Amino acid sequence: MALFELDRSQYPETRADGSLDIDLTSGKYLKLWQGPQHPGITGNMSVELTVCGDEVVEGRTHVGYLHRGFEKLMERRTFIQCFPIVCRICVPEPDFNEYCYAAAVEELAGLEVPERAHWIRTLILEMGRINSYMMYLGGQAGAFGMGVIGQWATYVRDLMLDRFEEMTGARIYHMFILPGGVRDGLPEGFAVRMEETLQEVERALKDINDVMYCNAVFKKRTVGVGVIEPEMIEPYGVTGPNARAAGVAKDVRKDQPYLVYPELDFEPVVGKVSDIYTRADVRRRDVHVSIDLIRQILSKMPKDGPVMSRLPNVLNWKIPQGETYIRGECSRGEYGYYLVTDGSGYPRRVNVRGPSYTHAMALLEKLIVNANISDVAGLMVSLHTYPPEIER
Repeated sequence: MALFELDRSQYPETRADGSLDIDLTSGKYLKLWQGPQHPGITGNMSVELTVCGDEVVEGRTHVGYLHRGFEKLMERRTFIQCFPIVCRICVPEPDFNEYCYAAAVEELAGLEVPERAHWIRTLILEMGRINSYMMYLGGQAGAFGMGVIGQWATYVRDLMLDRFEEMTGARIYHMFILPGGVRDGLPEGFAVRMEETLQEVERALKDINDVMYCNAVFKKRTVGVGVIEPEMIEPYGVTGPNARAAGVAKDVRKDQPYLVYPELDFEPVVGKVSDIYTRADVRRRDVHVSIDLIRQILSKMPKDGPVMSRLPNVLNWKIPQGETYIRGECSRGEYGYYLVTDGSGYPRRVNVRGPSYTHAMALLEKLIVNANISDVAGLMVSLHTYPPEIER
């Protein structure tokens, strides 16, 4: 039996300051750029790769190809004018920005949200979670050459967008969650049509499981690749499925319950080893959890009652001085808004904590070292990041 030993003689030495001693003129190394391309997961950023042969020795994330300056734009707009901005911070899952921002404004302004609005908000967030996971599944499969999975996932995602459209009048940017509640109740017959959509999602998940997760090639390409060790979770700020796949049951819905999650029966999905395959499996199983949560919400939700509290004149709305941090569990992990007010009609400071910042910057640059060039795209997608959260 022949034994193969890795030749590390070409690899760079480490300088005294910890940086790599990479001399491109030596002919040992080559610079390559992964991205940017659009659309798709991680499309609007690029990674500057330094390779030795077909193996990565260093990777640096570069952003700046998309929207920029969301937080500063909000400081020059009234509280109600910020809503067309916040939903653009995460296009595939915009509703979390609407909820976090609205909840922060409500806390500082002392607004009480009607109970029925809490149920509708939770419904919207779980619908958005499914949509985000569907986009991820298509991107993860496409990174390994399985284009048909993206077509199936896009189909059921489009069905969910139909439900969003009949509820909110919009398919992508809904702007339905406002300070004080939501814009309206559910259309007549919505629960029936939602159940039909959920059944289509379940059928698609079965096909995706058979073709993707049970595929020997996909397993060979993903099992043991891009492992996030449990001791990396806290130092690198890893949250959501990336952390839960390593057996760390981080989920804000359980750890710090909000909206109506305390009234719903569910448990966070966890794995054992946070490699590409397990992270994908955790997300697939999480879709089933969201499907069950939507069914619970529709069965328990009050059938009538107010959905919006009384607001002051939003064109001349001055909120008392204060600060708050509102968090929630989006499809990628902890999502939070830090809002500071000074008594004027504008936010004094807004800071958005999206999980993409830590996952796509420090974490990716750590995991990408020693990866094969052919695995870079799949590794990037497996962290499920959205660049607008970085360029905020």
